[in-house]
Formats: sequence, C-alpha cells, structure tokens
Amino acid sequence: MERAVVLPAKLATAKRPREDKYTTAGVEPLSSIDVTKLGLATPGVLTVGTLTESPPTNCIDAKGRYSGFDNELLRAIAKKLGLRIHFVGTDFFGLLAQVESGRFDVGSASINATDERRRTVGFTNGYDFGYMALVVPAGSEITGFDSLTGARRIAVVQGTVEDAYVVDTLGLEPVRFPDSITLYASLKSRQVDAWVAPSLTAINLQRPGDPAQIVGYTFSPAGFEAYAVAKENRALISALNSGLDAVIADGTWPQLYADWVPRPLPPDWQPGSKSAATPHLPDFVAIAARHHNADSSPYAPKSTLAQLRDSFFDWQLYREALPDLLKTGLPNTLLLTVSGGLIGLVAGLGLAVAAIL
Repeated sequence: MERAVVLPAKLATAKRPREDKYTTAGVEPLSSIDVTKLGLATPGVLTVGTLTESPPTNCIDAKGRYSGFDNELLRAIAKKLGLRIHFVGTDFFGLLAQVESGRFDVGSASINATDERRRTVGFTNGYDFGYMALVVPAGSEITGFDSLTGARRIAVVQGTVEDAYVVDTLGLEPVRFPDSITLYASLKSRQVDAWVAPSLTAINLQRPGDPAQIVGYTFSPAGFEAYAVAKENRALISALNSGLDAVIADGTWPQLYADWVPRPLPPDWQPGSKSAATPHLPDFVAIAARHHNADSSPYAPKSTLAQLRDSFFDWQLYREALPDLLKTGLPNTLLLTVSGGLIGLVAGLGLAVAAIL
C-alpha cells in the first residue's frame, strides 16, 4: 500500500476511450457453467501464456512462481471456476498468435483490448484500465508526446500497444526491444531518446537517482486491459467474465488491486461487466500523500565509475536474483550439462562403432 500513486493530473482530466460496445451487460451465474465445455487444451486446466519480466502486473517471484496483479487475479478467477492453472512464460510479440492457435487457453499480459487485436483474438471484460507513459533521459529536450518527431529514437517493446501507438497515431518508426528491462537500460545510457511505456512498468522500474524521468501520460487506445482468448471460444470468455464479477463482489479484486497496482480508477470506469459490484478501494490519494515526498532536487550526472557501480554492483539486485539462480538456473544448467554429456557420449560411441565396421 505504501506504493500507492495518484493519477497524473493531465491523465485524470483526459478523455478516456469508451468500451461500452464490448463490455457485457451482465454475466452467466457461476453455478450454470459447465467446465467440461470450455474448450480447454487440457481438461480442467487453464493453460496461460504470460510474461516474466513486466512487474507489477506479470513477473516471477523469488520462489520461481508466476505472480503479479494479472496472474494473481487470474488464479482467483480460475479458483472460482474450479479450474487448475498452468502458466507458461513467453514473449509478448508472439503471445496473441499463440492464443489464437490454441497453444494457450488464455493470454495474461496487461493486454489492451484494441479493435485491431480483436481481429485476431477475443477478450474478456476489462479488469484494469490502461495508460502509457513517456519516459526520457534526465535533461532531455522532449517535454511530451507532441515533442516526438522522426528525428528522435523512440523505443518500444515489440508487438505492444505502445508499438502500435507510435506507428499508427504518431506516424513514426520506433526502435523495438524484446523486453522493458533491456529497453530501460538503453534509455538510461542514452542509446535511445524516449520510451513509450506501460505506465506501471515505467514507474516500477524507476529507482531514486536514475537518469530518467516521466514527462507525459496518455490513455491506451482501448481504455482497458483484458485477458485474451481464442475468438471462437465464447464459452471460456463467458466463464472468465463470470469469475471476474465474482472476485470483484467478494473483495478479491479490490485487495489484489490495492496490493499490486494501487492507484485511483478513472471516474467513469470500473472492472467487470456493467452489472458488476462497485469495488471498494482505499483512498490512494491520501495514502500516496502520506508516504511519498516530492523530490525536487535535480538529477546530478554520475561519473562513469558510478554508472558502472550502479549497473554491475547492485548488491540488492543480486540478493533478489540469487534464489532464482540457485533454484532454477543451477538445476537447469546441471541438467543441460549432464544431458549434453550423455548425448555426446552416445553419439561418439555410435560414430566410433560405425568407423570400425
């Protein structure tokens, strides 16, 4: 809760896209849903494609467990439906195609439910609203989205709604990266001039003293984020909508929202169907005011040595990564080493025998 933030002033008063033509009027009662008819790849199991490095919405925690707001919410929805859940990490660029092809039953990655994407996949009702941030290096001459021109190196994560926004709305060709962490490192080192980013990802990655700042915000094109499902699987979409309304009503959605993405909702939007219960949320504005003091000191350029220290000797980062390295990286490395050795041994013996014969 200490991470609570307020909606930026320009965003809070901005006109948000309307989703009324897609948000359902109501949902089917949970008791009438037959989970054997949901078209799941594995009966009784919801197979979900998700991201691993996009906190606070999609990430892997220190125990190697898929977590983040999107995934924890989907866990709660699956529990309401009596389904087990299996997460698989992938990159965003290929996620919707994998949902369409049936490799995944659901895509969970803060996906903005745009009209263009609806040509490929179907979507549930919204569970969060989406807005973008413009991040630039400290001291940049870029002051907002209207400052972006073709002469600037504008970075995006490939295949995202931010990618489409730069191309379709701004009419510019961006520099594309596979993930936000690599992109942000390039921005801080001034290899790119600006980053059009998912706002929560940008806020979460920024650390005190970073040579970067957010200079603008805008709503994402669809105005809300939803889970992606194959278009023809209307039964699964309907079931997930029912589960979403149920976790809003029992207080699970408000709790997860406050834990993971604590900020006020836009005045004219709420999650779920049009008949969903109104979620009861804390006063994030007051909480943010208590826990966050504005830092008015300007960014002080760091020496090359200081930048190297921050990049390669962040002991807190090592402490956070070490459990994953020991529990996941080490076993996988040993498995690959042993497997490679056995395969090499068998292949070598086979070739030797063939040479003798």
